[in-house]
Amino acid sequence: MPRTLSSLFILTLTLSAAMYAKQPEQVLTWPDSGSPVLRFTFDKFQESSSHGKQRYYTTDTAVENLWGKLIPSAEFSVYLFDKNKARIGEGLIMLSNVGPHEVVKFQMGVEASGTPVALSVSPRRVPAELQAFAPPPPPVSLTVNSIPQGASLRIDGKDSGTTPRVVQLARGKHSLEFEKAGFTPGTFPLEIGPNDSNGGSVSYEMGASAHDTLELRDGSVLVGDLESLTATEAVIRIGGTLQHLNRNSIKQILLTERDMPSQ
Repeated sequence: MPRTLSSLFILTLTLSAAMYAKQPEQVLTWPDSGSPVLRFTFDKFQESSSHGKQRYYTTDTAVENLWGKLIPSAEFSVYLFDKNKARIGEGLIMLSNVGPHEVVKFQMGVEASGTPVALSVSPRRVPAELQAFAPPPPPVSLTVNSIPQGASLRIDGKDSGTTPRVVQLARGKHSLEFEKAGFTPGTFPLEIGPNDSNGGSVSYEMGASAHDTLELRDGSVLVGDLESLTATEAVIRIGGTLQHLNRNSIKQILLTERDMPSQ
């Protein structure tokens, strides 16, 4: 009799261990609040290979349509986080023709710069009927610079400081305007797509100087329109005012090309 009890006890432990091993690592529903539409089930991430700091993982994944209608097509980003809640990787789930209460199973591969301990899902593209469930995507962090630096920056008609500058922009089309004294102002059209991530940069090279440039021997630089130059004097117009300079005070002159007046 004790031998039978012992066998039953061992069998119970074996079954319990097997059931525990099959439990999913994480279950997420989308959206986070209200009636759930999709349930995502992720098993434990298995490291398949590594290269330097980058690691490659696979996980058995299941997605269940909890909605009462067919989902013809949808895409979701899967973000991976480490123990410090820092984002270390991203995966992609693409769904096609998932019927009501249907479960789709597949293996997802991801690349990460650490060990993932937590996940989140975010919609990239969902059917029009589900748009109301999708929160607006977060803005994208972008570094805006100009050549030369120190240009006044306007984004969509609003003053945004001087370059270089880190800005937060919503996804969609934008207009970046650059202006710096002595250089031709310019406009740079920018479109941030749904899959663009933080950390990008824009560098705009401004046009050549719209005016003549005089570098003086004391290191200062004057930008204006050179009106005349003689053996002893240079006359330059700066902001509508004529300035007379001793020719020997000038180190070099850079002349911009001008349209000649018609005769």
